[in-house]
Amino acid sequence: MNKNFNKNIIVHDLGVLGYKMALDFQEKKLQEIIDIKRTNRNTGGLTKTPNYFLFVEHPPVITLGKSGQEKNLLLPEEELQRKKIEFFNTNRGGDITFHGYGQIVGYPVIDLENFYTDINRYLRALEEIVILTLKFYKISSKRSKGETGVWLEPNLPNSRKICAIGVKTSRWVTMHGFALNVKTDLKYYDYIVPCGIKGKGITSIKREIKKDISMNEVKEKILENLKKTFDANLIFSN
Repeated sequence: MNKNFNKNIIVHDLGVLGYKMALDFQEKKLQEIIDIKRTNRNTGGLTKTPNYFLFVEHPPVITLGKSGQEKNLLLPEEELQRKKIEFFNTNRGGDITFHGYGQIVGYPVIDLENFYTDINRYLRALEEIVILTLKFYKISSKRSKGETGVWLEPNLPNSRKICAIGVKTSRWVTMHGFALNVKTDLKYYDYIVPCGIKGKGITSIKREIKKDISMNEVKEKILENLKKTFDANLIFSN
């Protein structure tokens, strides 16, 4: 544990934002943290590193992780363009996924040395935030052994994923994060093999509880559970 740790997390809600712009924002924050750590190491400084949590909702986009396979994209490029779906190769872990309207994406850009240096524990913490949030809506969700993310009935024939998770870390600083389907148009998942896993479904909060809910309310619950899971203090950016 860094003796000069900082457990404040600054929250930014970026609203609806294209994938590339959100990626650039993350990378800027990540580099800011890494620069402070590098300066501290080189000079013996004790400047605290900040932590960020970004909310965003992306226009339709399909992203392929660094370990992903392009065969899991089921549409040719011209068809993607016709349907106005962007496509990006990206440097997060995991395979292929979709982001779109009605989905809450959370990007923690945090220095794990402020909390704990354990990637597996970090991934389980992101899952826990979502599991606790879904519990508020009386949705029983679980982890699926060997498959990062949050699932409903993971070991049954009706297994379906409600939240995808893929991250990257550099010098213990995180980026990318989770994508929770709140009221996402699930037809877009027909264009990919989600997360490269065949034979399992995709769902959303709206589909499970059969009613519309407020995106802002879900965000509030996510933040409550972020604070609890990381034992952090939240600071809201203007």
